[in-house]
Amino acid sequence: MDIYRRYGPALLRKATRLLGNRDDALDVVQGLFTDLYARSALDVELPYLYRALTNRCLTMIRDRNTHTRLLERETPALRGVVRTRCDEQALGQDLLLKLMDRLDEGTLEVLVYRYWDDLDQTEIASVMGVSRKTVVRRMATLRSELVALGAMSAEAARRDAAQDAEEPPHA
Repeated sequence: MDIYRRYGPALLRKATRLLGNRDDALDVVQGLFTDLYARSALDVELPYLYRALTNRCLTMIRDRNTHTRLLERETPALRGVVRTRCDEQALGQDLLLKLMDRLDEGTLEVLVYRYWDDLDQTEIASVMGVSRKTVVRRMATLRSELVALGAMSAEAARRDAAQDAEEPPHA
């Protein structure tokens, strides 16, 4: 129970930001801790929990999209209701869904850590267990896709890349 008291509130805030829905966030966090308790894996650190939670949230968003598409296709009368529910989170999640179709899991994780959680490259590398150089490469791929989708201007991408190049590695 100590691990939940220690990390649960921060993970719930992160899941709520990502999913845009507190009930879904509670389900994801509860599922994560239930699995940890079932495996008696209670000695994990925050970076592991952070990554596991991010992956669960991305899966839930992907599942929501599939469910919404099936509802719209199978029940035309429900289209307005489904669309209204989705419009609450449309901008962020619509873009995220498009990126999910175009990017690998590692680059999607970088997206979440950088733009939702506001982590710097060194923090992202630490959470993901990869080198800072890998994060820089994935950020470049991400920026290219954002520009291609019209979600980021080429100028903003250049500024972001320049800022990333200047970001000093932490000791």
